Order: sequence, then structure tokens, then C-alpha cells
Amino acid sequence: MVTHRLRAVLAPLGVALAAGAAVAYVGVVDPNEAGHYPVCPLFALTGLLCPGCGALRATHALAHLDVVAALGLNPLLVLATPVVAYVWARWLIGAWSGSAWRPSPPRPVYLWSLLALILLFGVARNLPFGAFLAP
Repeated sequence: MVTHRLRAVLAPLGVALAAGAAVAYVGVVDPNEAGHYPVCPLFALTGLLCPGCGALRATHALAHLDVVAALGLNPLLVLATPVVAYVWARWLIGAWSGSAWRPSPPRPVYLWSLLALILLFGVARNLPFGAFLAP
């Protein structure tokens, strides 16, 4: 029984290990120093900030437990982090208990709303009134 449970949690633990390794790497290799990471392609080509711009620096700040700095770099990433952690925890608990958590597909209105939020965030951070959203 325990062996079956351990085998069941290998996938969520593997994802956590990979994500933890990536965050640790970004925490050690500072994205604020030039030359460590590539420049955002959209920014390099157009000078516009995409919704993901500042995410590496925000991850670096979160790895150093600086939530205020992370919010200033990419608030969307900071707000998404607890949601991702919740979904991962539900997956782990479901795998351990043997009742795999199968979330119902989100209603299209939620997906469209999320897409609209991401797009509005990307547009707003490039406008003068949204300069505070720029990294």
C-alpha cells in the first residue's frame, strides 16, 4: 500500500523538484545582471513589454523572499504563484490518497477572462498610466 502511494506521488514530487531546481537556479544566477539570460524577443524586436517581462527578476526576488520587489517586477506572476501552488497541492494530496484529483475543465468564460486579463496587463504596462506595472 505504501509503495503504491509513493509511486503515485512521484509525478507531483518530480514536478516540484524540477520547479524548485529552476527557482533555485534563478535565485542564484541573478537575472538583473546582463548576459545571463536572453532578452524577451518581443521587447528586443519592438521595445514593448509582454505580460511575462520581469518574470525572471520577480522569480529571483521571490526566491530571496522579497515579495514587494517581485510585485513591482511582475505582479501577474506573484498573483499566479499561490494558484499554481494550490493546484499542485491538490494534485499531490489526490495522488497520495488514491483519489486522483481531476479538475473539471474550466468554463470558457473563465478562460476568456484569464486571456483578457493577461492581454490587458500586457497593454496597460506599455501605456503611460500603467508605467507602474513595468518592471
